[in-house]
Amino acid sequence: MDELYKKKCVACDGKIPPFNIDEIHKYLKKVDGWDVKNDDKKNYFLEKHFKFKNFLESQNFINKVGELSESENHHPDISFGWGYAKIKIHTHAIKGLAESDFILASKIDRL
Repeated sequence: MDELYKKKCVACDGKIPPFNIDEIHKYLKKVDGWDVKNDDKKNYFLEKHFKFKNFLESQNFINKVGELSESENHHPDISFGWGYAKIKIHTHAIKGLAESDFILASKIDRL
């Protein structure tokens, strides 16, 4: 695994193109267990499901993800409930994926 977690997310001003599929696959090898999906507009995003023993563990994890995301100024879509959490990451400004998305995924995995 690459040490993406040591990097800092960089705010995107929307002036860069999103990663193409080759770049996505190169970076996907640097994170653990994240899936690449696309929406109905063919915009790519990262998604990962996490499992926990109960609601409180899910909530504690999500709180940590929230604190991390705020410190990185990069905010994923989060859903959670009893025993699970789902994280979806993409860069809104470019409607796709950039290096910061993979950096955040790598940091979330270290929680």
